[in-house]
Amino acid sequence: MTDRNAAESGDDLPGKPTSMSRTTLSHIMTANDTNLLGTVHGGVIMKLVDDAAGAVAGRHSGGPAVTASMDEMAFLEPVRVGDLVHVKAQVNWTGRTSMEVGVRVLAERWNESTPPTQVGSAYLVFAAVDADGKPRRVPPVIAETDRDRRRNQEAQIRRTHRLARRRAIRELREKRAAEGFED
Repeated sequence: MTDRNAAESGDDLPGKPTSMSRTTLSHIMTANDTNLLGTVHGGVIMKLVDDAAGAVAGRHSGGPAVTASMDEMAFLEPVRVGDLVHVKAQVNWTGRTSMEVGVRVLAERWNESTPPTQVGSAYLVFAAVDADGKPRRVPPVIAETDRDRRRNQEAQIRRTHRLARRRAIRELREKRAAEGFED
């Protein structure tokens, strides 16, 4: 949403460019992070993803934000002990009180000078909250590059799909309940 669109919708919060909240979290993987196969546990990577996305959401919204959902967490390559993991996150889309944060996970061998390899990606939705845990407004995100504009459009598609999926599931459950089925 642009500042002009925000003004037309009655939104009094000025927009923030994507670069204002973009961040990278880096962490070296140790033996404490491994699973039974000797690679880094997916849950460790997911926590790093949530941490980086949460920092971006809080920075963009100017206060606390909580994870509402995680979509499409994809693990592309295994991460190993000794890998230096970089988790890059940015706001892709904002609604009234929520925002989507896109995350890319990169890994590089600590003892090699090869470029980092993308090992994962995810999309998370955060809700901005006040001190009482109630939803609060978030500033619109201002896309600065063609890549940012593409990410914003893709985020809107994911949002449409999330809402349609929730609606279809709710309708199915209501129908089953009306038919006397207990779940």
